[in-house]
Amino acid sequence: MSILLKDVALYQNGEIHEHSNIVVDGKLIREFPKHPRNEDYDEVIDGQNMLALPGLVNTHTHVAMTLFRSYADDLALMDWLQNKIWPVEEHLNDDIVYWGSMLAFAEMIRGGTTSFCDMYMFMNACGEAAEKAGMRGNLARGLAGISPNASSALQENIELFKKWDGAGDGRFKVMLGPHAPYTCPPEYIKKVRDAAEKFNIPIHIHLCETKGEVDNCLKEYGLTPIALMDNLGLFEQPTLAAHCVHVNDNDIKIMAQKHVCVAHNPGSNLKLASGIAPVIKMRNSGITVGLGTDSAASNNKLDMFAEMRLAALIHKANNYDPFAVTAKEAIDMGTIEGAKCLGYDNLGKLEPGYLADIILIDQSGFHWHPRFDSISLAAYAGNSMDVDTVMINGNLVMQAKELLTIDTFLKITKLLCDKNILTKRIVFFYVTIIKYKENIREYIGSNGNGYIFSLRNFSSDNIKLSELKRLYYFDIWRNVSA
Repeated sequence: MSILLKDVALYQNGEIHEHSNIVVDGKLIREFPKHPRNEDYDEVIDGQNMLALPGLVNTHTHVAMTLFRSYADDLALMDWLQNKIWPVEEHLNDDIVYWGSMLAFAEMIRGGTTSFCDMYMFMNACGEAAEKAGMRGNLARGLAGISPNASSALQENIELFKKWDGAGDGRFKVMLGPHAPYTCPPEYIKKVRDAAEKFNIPIHIHLCETKGEVDNCLKEYGLTPIALMDNLGLFEQPTLAAHCVHVNDNDIKIMAQKHVCVAHNPGSNLKLASGIAPVIKMRNSGITVGLGTDSAASNNKLDMFAEMRLAALIHKANNYDPFAVTAKEAIDMGTIEGAKCLGYDNLGKLEPGYLADIILIDQSGFHWHPRFDSISLAAYAGNSMDVDTVMINGNLVMQAKELLTIDTFLKITKLLCDKNILTKRIVFFYVTIIKYKENIREYIGSNGNGYIFSLRNFSSDNIKLSELKRLYYFDIWRNVSA
């Protein structure tokens, strides 16, 4: 199938080319014709007043943790993990992870993110949700060597690789996911290393996220987490290291020599008070640095526009240098550099022969005027709600701000009237209906914030379901009841 994106402002090689045309053939970008004829293509999309960017690449997240958004905020990392997140995760299952992932993918697509790199549990469920949504993703089973299921989890990760690597018409890659040095002792890291070498699987790991992590590693092993992983041979396989906030010059030298890529998570690092990664030093040393959101539990949103803006701002202030990360560099970190982190050499640019992951951004908003510099506006003024159309692997997944692969009304709102998800209390997921409350059967009651009801039956006597979906925005959130 051939698709023409007509009359767009094209971002290419750090420049904007107005009134350009993009031809997508199958899953690849074919060409940029000057005077295309509509009749030569299967579908024509009017791109007038639209900015065409490569799809955004989220290099580090935990998509199912979207269900924990706002559950535990304003805490330090280890307090947040040990006392809030890890206890909650004991109650997860495939169904919960599937719907949590689907909610995340709806948010990602709506905000122009086309690729993600995930590390979590129940990853087959995550993969199934990503396949349904049409997302491109790197999947890793989170591994904790101190866990009772450490060995079986590693085997799960290997089986995940056999099932999903290259699946989805090439949209999926699989990585091994050792969580961090403080949850994966050296002997377990060696097992992960051996599996990575045997099956040729890349690595996704958290490293040097906090000063405490580094200090404890130095105290226990006499090495920084980076030096320890290098000493254990983990970096002999392609490695994506998340965070890398507290790295010294020797760490950076090792990472550059071993071609370790970095997933920079400015929003999460700021919110958890972990610090600011020395991104300028790493980039100047030749290290590829992409951007990630981390989870919605530690960031609160999966908004790559916000991460690009943060990346451009915080490093200027931290280095007292207005050129530290420019608008163009921030966009490239969110696209082409992120694609490299995920192991692609044909993604993240709008060029012939590259994979057709493309987003169209509506530039009609007041915050896009005056339009002296669209690159600057995309980085500093643009936001996720400006995204109009999203294409992944040559397939439209959102058009005119309507999701095409995810039924946000029937599917995501299924989200689990389940027990014991978060605590020993009952957790209700429910939907705010702005109007037509009388059309909902099995009304249970109201808690003052919204209406709690059965998600099984909706009356279509008075209004068509499609109309209901078009007319109203359904906001999903959680009510924890005693």
